[in-house]
Amino acid sequence: MARPSSPRVVEVRAASNAEFFARHARAGCVGLVGGDLAIDKAIRRAQRALSQQHAVSRYSHAFVFVGPREDGHLWALESDLDFHRERVQLGVQENRVEKYGDADYPNVAVLDFGLSAAQTTAVLGVGLDLLARRTQYSLRELLAVYWSLKTPTRRQGANALAQERAMFCSAFVQHVFLAVGLDFAPDVATKLTLPEDLAQTRLPHTRTVRVTS
Repeated sequence: MARPSSPRVVEVRAASNAEFFARHARAGCVGLVGGDLAIDKAIRRAQRALSQQHAVSRYSHAFVFVGPREDGHLWALESDLDFHRERVQLGVQENRVEKYGDADYPNVAVLDFGLSAAQTTAVLGVGLDLLARRTQYSLRELLAVYWSLKTPTRRQGANALAQERAMFCSAFVQHVFLAVGLDFAPDVATKLTLPEDLAQTRLPHTRTVRVTS
């Protein structure tokens, strides 16, 4: 898909998040989801400072689509806190997109920047390298992000609590896209980038949003 000349928003109806992603996501696209779990609601509320209307953000998490795999499922690269009965994953990981089902994630969107095949390979290559290096999820950096929201000029500088080999979800997405020269929020440091910064980017792209009513 060719990259549009300016940001473009398309609202579509789909029977489920799974159907929506299957129809509109492709390798190299960015996924945004907004959850109704307590931690998701807290992240969405904290981002009100980024809205001129002081509105609660629709989104609490971001990831990069890898595309369909041999198992027939759509996969994504992300930095996340993933809790299971037998194990806990904290950091960069590869998961089936089916984890973002309708019940817990009412808000979903796909951002398509029209990457070429070579650009897609570069973005996913950086993400896979971070996966192989066992890059961790950084709660400490996330605390610094929300402190910076109280004084917008702080978002231009480095994350005061930055850690080596660690990043949270939207910082991970921004980091891998810098490999192809795409900076979603040039006035915001990479490790202070939030999901709402991705949603508001002025870079040319198509943002496809699922609507349910």
